[in-house]
Amino acid sequence: MRVDFDPAEMAPNEFYKLLTATVVPRPIAWVSTMSPDGTANLAPHSFFSIASVRPPVVLFSSVGRKDTLRNIEATGQFVVNFTPEELFEQINDTATDFPHGVSEFEAAAIESEPSLRVKPLRVAAAPVALECELHSTVRIGDGTVVFGRVLHAVVSDGVLVEGHPEIDKLRPLSRLGKNEWGTVSGVRDLARIRHEDWQGPAADR
Repeated sequence: MRVDFDPAEMAPNEFYKLLTATVVPRPIAWVSTMSPDGTANLAPHSFFSIASVRPPVVLFSSVGRKDTLRNIEATGQFVVNFTPEELFEQINDTATDFPHGVSEFEAAAIESEPSLRVKPLRVAAAPVALECELHSTVRIGDGTVVFGRVLHAVVSDGVLVEGHPEIDKLRPLSRLGKNEWGTVSGVRDLARIRHEDWQGPAADR
């Protein structure tokens, strides 16, 4: 038996809760920007993914018009900082709805460092940072999808094994439903099957 949910018959906030509880886990883009007047902004966005590899383009969605979106539209630059488990509370701190003009770096006492190719600061403790320039935006309903071309990536050597970022060293956080956050556990490794090696459905093997 299944239960039907019709978004047209539900309050937007209620369907939002359903979507964010079922589209899980969602990686988090901890996006740092710089306002035109030089205020450093930092906020987590859990609608985040990769759009293209050639050229390298990442995307995240801003629900509503927040400082992150305004700054990117004004300056054309941003940084996606990786969100490791050890920074759980600091990441949550930067989701606070501070008044416009307040720097989350300062309010949450988060150490920053200069970026190499863009003006927005990087989170010093983030093991990975992607420095981006704005590619384009797409407005969809109450959200705006932001596409950013990756100009430069920096990765801490402590999470690299033979030049490759290892998941058990990265320990990424993800967002789930309600106020729930996810951590990495029970990782399974399974290679994609080439057609010439196909031996039928897994259930039959």
